[in-house]
Amino acid sequence: MVATPLLHTTFRYATGKDTVMMVVGGLCAFIHGVALPLMLVVFSQMTNIFVEYQIEIDTLRDPSKECSNNTIYWKNGSIYEPAQNSTVYCGVDIESKMTIFAYYYAGIGVVVLFTSYFQIFFWVSSATRQIHRMRKDYFRKVMRMEIGWFDCNSVGELNTRMTDGINKINNAIADQVSTFIERISAFVGGFMVGFIGGWKLTMVVIAVSPLIGVAAGLMAMAVSRLTGRELSSYAKAGAVADEVLTSIRTVAAFGGEKKETERYDKNLEEAQTWGVKKGAVVGIFQGFMWSIIFFCYALAFWYGSQLVIDTKELTPGTLIQVFFGVLAAAMNLGQASPCLEAFASGRASAKNIFDTIDRKPEMDCFSEEGHKLDKVKGDIEFHNVTFSYPSRPEVEILNDLSMQVKAGETTAFVGPSGSGKSTTIQLFQRFYDPKRGMVTLDGHDIRTLNTQWLRSLIGIVEQEPALFATTIAENIKFGRPGVTMEDIIQATKEANAYNFIMALPQKFDTMVGEGGGQMSGGQKQRIAIARALIRNPRILLLDMATSALDNESEAVVQEALDKVRMGRTTISIAHRLSTIKNADIIIGFEHGQAVERGTHTELIERQGVYFTLVTLQSQGTPNKSKDAISEAHEDAIHLKSLSRTSSQRGSVRLRSESKLSIHALSESLNIPSDYEFISEKESEDVADEHVEPAPVARILKYNKPEWPYMLMGSIGAAINGFVTPVYAILFSQILGTFSMADLNQQREQINGICVLFCIVAVASFFSQFLQGYSFAKSGELLTRRLRKVGFQAMLSQEIGFFDDPSNSPGALTTRLASDASMVQGATGSQIGMIVSSLTCIGASFIIAFIYSWKLTLVIMCFLPLLGLSGAFQAKMLTGFANEDRESMEEAGQVSSEALSNIRTIAGLNKETFFVESYEQKLELPFISAIKKANIHGLCFGFSQCVLFMAYAASFRYGGYLVSSEGLLYTYVFRVILAVVMSGTAMGKASSFTPDYSKAKIAAAQFFKLLDRIPKISTSHAVGEKWDNFKGEIQFLNCNFTYPTRPDVQVLNGLVVSVKPGQTLAFVGSSGCGKSTSVQLLERFYDPDQGRVLIDGRPSQNVNVPFLRSQIGIVSQEPVLFGCSIAENIQYGNNTCSVSMEEIVEASKKAYLHDFVMTLPQKYETQVGTQGSQLSRGQKQRIAIARAIVRNPKILLLDEATSALDTESEQIVQSALDEARKGRTCIVIAHRLSTIQSADIIAVMSNGAVIEQGTHDTLMAKKGAYFNLVTTGAPIS
Repeated sequence: MVATPLLHTTFRYATGKDTVMMVVGGLCAFIHGVALPLMLVVFSQMTNIFVEYQIEIDTLRDPSKECSNNTIYWKNGSIYEPAQNSTVYCGVDIESKMTIFAYYYAGIGVVVLFTSYFQIFFWVSSATRQIHRMRKDYFRKVMRMEIGWFDCNSVGELNTRMTDGINKINNAIADQVSTFIERISAFVGGFMVGFIGGWKLTMVVIAVSPLIGVAAGLMAMAVSRLTGRELSSYAKAGAVADEVLTSIRTVAAFGGEKKETERYDKNLEEAQTWGVKKGAVVGIFQGFMWSIIFFCYALAFWYGSQLVIDTKELTPGTLIQVFFGVLAAAMNLGQASPCLEAFASGRASAKNIFDTIDRKPEMDCFSEEGHKLDKVKGDIEFHNVTFSYPSRPEVEILNDLSMQVKAGETTAFVGPSGSGKSTTIQLFQRFYDPKRGMVTLDGHDIRTLNTQWLRSLIGIVEQEPALFATTIAENIKFGRPGVTMEDIIQATKEANAYNFIMALPQKFDTMVGEGGGQMSGGQKQRIAIARALIRNPRILLLDMATSALDNESEAVVQEALDKVRMGRTTISIAHRLSTIKNADIIIGFEHGQAVERGTHTELIERQGVYFTLVTLQSQGTPNKSKDAISEAHEDAIHLKSLSRTSSQRGSVRLRSESKLSIHALSESLNIPSDYEFISEKESEDVADEHVEPAPVARILKYNKPEWPYMLMGSIGAAINGFVTPVYAILFSQILGTFSMADLNQQREQINGICVLFCIVAVASFFSQFLQGYSFAKSGELLTRRLRKVGFQAMLSQEIGFFDDPSNSPGALTTRLASDASMVQGATGSQIGMIVSSLTCIGASFIIAFIYSWKLTLVIMCFLPLLGLSGAFQAKMLTGFANEDRESMEEAGQVSSEALSNIRTIAGLNKETFFVESYEQKLELPFISAIKKANIHGLCFGFSQCVLFMAYAASFRYGGYLVSSEGLLYTYVFRVILAVVMSGTAMGKASSFTPDYSKAKIAAAQFFKLLDRIPKISTSHAVGEKWDNFKGEIQFLNCNFTYPTRPDVQVLNGLVVSVKPGQTLAFVGSSGCGKSTSVQLLERFYDPDQGRVLIDGRPSQNVNVPFLRSQIGIVSQEPVLFGCSIAENIQYGNNTCSVSMEEIVEASKKAYLHDFVMTLPQKYETQVGTQGSQLSRGQKQRIAIARAIVRNPKILLLDEATSALDTESEQIVQSALDEARKGRTCIVIAHRLSTIQSADIIAVMSNGAVIEQGTHDTLMAKKGAYFNLVTTGAPIS
């Protein structure tokens, strides 16, 4: 294994059949490789025949000579001996000889056709089969890993490995190997032909050829290194773009557009410098290579002609055979090096993947080992357990924890967040094993029990339940295989989900969307409870199972849970203490230890952890209904669809920002369900089809400032185009010199031609460099300009634009990355390719028609085929992988869903289900890949043999013209070389056309974005501003629907006003339009009817940046940017630079300062992407500090404390009360205790205010608000 890492590991999935296929394919590749050197042998003999014939013709022009018995005699009968004292042979039947050569060529062509077909077919299909096995194995292995392993390997990385990583291996073991064998055999064959023909000349050429090899190698290295640098600096810019677009609402609310564009552009600048460097390096090396090749020609022809003329060691034919043999060998060696690169990257990927496949999981969920107890009572004990997560081994979560949970009892865990409550549950599910100590079930250490069996006893309902993207019924079935519909209905009834499911148009067949995104929090929760119940578990784990619900649903779900708890061991974790008062035992946690246990009354008397939490929570609540807004309404307005994607989308408000899916629409409109699946991909395709390709003129207009570069580049390209035809002339001229009678004249001509070769060498060095550098520079500048302009255009769109699924952050960042670089494809180096191909083709045809128009016409018949074959080879380099990629997408969706929800799957024992589903999705791509191997092979074979056929026909006809029309043989060579070479050039140029048309379409999409006029202009020039902004707000009869859901009326005649300095609180069930009104105020949207007045002016006429600069916002899930705490707070004011004093001042007001000072890096601490390094409460306080730094006249608080536990909530609440002083404030809250001090409380329902007043007046009124506070009844 160690000795041959490449073969042994990379091909470890090959069966006997695969091995046979690879061996046969390798043989074919070898034979294919030898074909080129063989052709050279034929070519050399043919050249000799032509030279002899020419000499005979020239000699017989003298009337005093005649030909008899194949020898030339003087008329007087003596044998004719020219200066070299040798007889001159004659009577060459050039036509019959040419016919024989034509047969040779055609024969070689047929062999090539077959061998190249088999070489590709066998290798590609055997690779496909091996990769198929590898994918299955890898996924199965990943699904077996313990949860701790997933903590250390990001899901994104695993997904990339499953796609890109395995594709790289595929690349390394498929046609690349056969191509490598073919090129190496051509390399060996070329040298052999050279040494057989003439060893001296071969040695001379060999001496020079390493230079070419070295140059090619260096170039490849330099290019890959520079590309890597360019990509990584672009990746930084892409990360900026992604972060900004994901948090677009926050960026807009704080007016950070300009700042973000600059941050993006700064990273682009770096990418641009590397790109230009890459262009320069490629130009220099290309120039160097070409000049070496031409110097090499000069040297070889000069020395070779010495050997032909002076020492007679070579014939003209063998000179050509040697020279081209060695040259072909060198070229093939050079072309073999990209294959080595593919092997290297394949081996690197293989190492990663095989390491995973060979790793032994610490807890194997597929294994049959471990006991299964016959009878389970359900006693759970923790004995001195110490534990820290594998991803953060230095932080101890549980610290010598000991406790017991008795069978059949309900035990509640309480304690501040971070005290290890949820961790104990994960240890019991055996997601992790404790570092020290042990967990026992009925006295057995759970490490000795069978994992699958253990998990089958447990039903778990989590705080944020993960649902899978399938129907409700299927989701519930995940709980237990083979359940009947009756069981499902029973479970949903118990979980209080039956009624809302039956209210949906498709009932149990309703799709829940990716991650359950089409369901509201409460609905997801109840489906998850039904899924847990259907398992009929012995042990029930409830991790904040009711946290996402409003009072009424909570009461019902709580009742359902109370019912099902009977006779089961239940562990319940909750932040809302009201839900666990009636537990049998309550255990208080602190710092990873169980510090107290007892019943509710016992613990209240003890006045410990539990007592503190209870007193904190009951402050300010006149009765138990703490968080009292009902979402009973939500089943009707079931369109909350807070999908996981949107929840990261910008936080100013998520609830109303629906990621519109057709499902949601079809439910509200009762569209028949065949509309069900217009997936995002298709909708994007639909968008693509209508794009008219952009006119090139407009693309070039963006490139206008670089016209000097483009002119220089085109001049260089034109010179490069002339090189090929010039080469054809010089080469045929050399062949022509050998038939001259006068030796001195021969020498002079050859020296002259060699000097010309040197001149061409120098010229092509400069022109190649000029072309490479100029176009790289102009292309990179264009790409950067387009990206920047595009990003600016995106940021200036109104928020409604981002609600459209086809403008999701992912889609937009991809558009920035790929469209801009594709557009470069239409300008940059493309123009160079096109110019040089055109000059090459033009010059070649002019030459060809001047020397022999008949022969030119014959060869032209082959041109389309040659062009096709050139295009094919170019396609081979790029094409065949991309097509597979698309068909792999379905399997990719399965794998990414499985990996993202790995905990849920492990808890449900559903690993095998996903493995099988993944394997099933792999079948189709596998079958189509095998089919493609066939087509791929045929095309390759055809493109390889065309050249031989073209030679066969054109030389045969050339022979006829030489004999019957006296055409000079040099002209035959000249015409054939010129046309055939221009044909391949044409093929190369045509292979660029797909890129070119892609570039035009990409450009069109880009321009469509640039030309889009935002419905709400964020320009600083539009709209009015005024000096003494007071902050008086009035909503007058506002009606509003979201642009993506025009059929759902969100605001319905909203009337409410607030005076400067007052606090207005909105209460109401979710979906009644509370947050929407906030978004209208921020001018993320404008009302459809009615007006929003700010200081008496209609909001539509107010300057948007000015308005937003007066507003500070703190939302439910604040979005932080991946920079330091200080920078995040500074983001509050993007108009000027915020000093450190102001930052500290603001964070003291937000009760954040003390916490920051405990961190090692204080204000320079990085918060991680989206603030992931911080707890919810800490993020929330940073967001408050950010709003305070802004010093706004209007403060918007959108459920700013709902996500916090009691302790943090108290702190944040006091911070908010501090911030509200002297400002107009709008508060949205689910917890009524937080808004009793408001000046106006407006109760909303169905998009309108149904009653308003202070807390006391509303309580006295005994209306909707009174009911809410006292009973938590829903607002009708």
